[in-house]
Amino acid sequence: MKVKVIPVLEDNYMYLVIEEHTREAVAVDVAVPKRLLEVVAREGVSLTTVLTTHHHWDHARGNSELARLRPGLAVLGADERICALTRRLAHGEELRFGAIHVRCLLTPGHTSGHMSYFLWEDECQDPPTLFSGDVLSVAGCGSRLEGTAQQMYQSLVETLGNLPPETKVFCGHEHTLSNLEFAQKVEPCNDHVRTKLSWAQKRDEDDVPTVPSTLGEELLYNPFLRVAEEPVRQFTGRTVPAEVLEALCSERASFEQVAKVLQPQARALLALQRGLLGSPQQK
Repeated sequence: MKVKVIPVLEDNYMYLVIEEHTREAVAVDVAVPKRLLEVVAREGVSLTTVLTTHHHWDHARGNSELARLRPGLAVLGADERICALTRRLAHGEELRFGAIHVRCLLTPGHTSGHMSYFLWEDECQDPPTLFSGDVLSVAGCGSRLEGTAQQMYQSLVETLGNLPPETKVFCGHEHTLSNLEFAQKVEPCNDHVRTKLSWAQKRDEDDVPTVPSTLGEELLYNPFLRVAEEPVRQFTGRTVPAEVLEALCSERASFEQVAKVLQPQARALLALQRGLLGSPQQK
């Protein structure tokens, strides 16, 4: 199994999953069909299916155009609001593409019909793969827009958190740097956060994706998976896991608002440091 990471829009990821023996391919979260088809052509594979994690435009807007260009394409997901959906999936349902198995995991919270996809391959020593959309991201999670904090907790900690620790996590957005900055605020003494943040800063400077992480790594530095840990509970002032998660989401929203205000100032300061803003030349 080969996974092609395809950055699109401002910070989204599409993915192309290739069964290397049959050359069948499955796309995940099609936002820009032209870009996807370029990769399909370059890889010389047959695209048969789209797996959509949720209905938001930046994950599903390309489905209709892709279905028009590829008649007979299967577009699968768990929410009737998904563009060009051909079949609705159920929690626990399993699909197969050659030697690749897909287990569909309903993970509500970001949206009520959010589906994550857990993949593994027959007779292969490579670790399994998770496409987590906007429920779980590197060092963070998506905003809770639909559903309850308890549902979000169950999706993150009970459904995804119990997958094998070696599972590779491919999420829907490149938010790693800001996620880790918030994680450092939550757990300033967590060495795993500090190390991962330093790594992510270097990746950001080089304009290189930070996906995938592994689930085992996420359990060490992602505060939204660490709601039972004492430092995270102390930060939120709560002890019930779902309440800890809800408090973290609220704190993160405030953190992001402050970051937005400071961002233009930070860019100006960086420009000064790099010598991009100078005094007017003397005449």
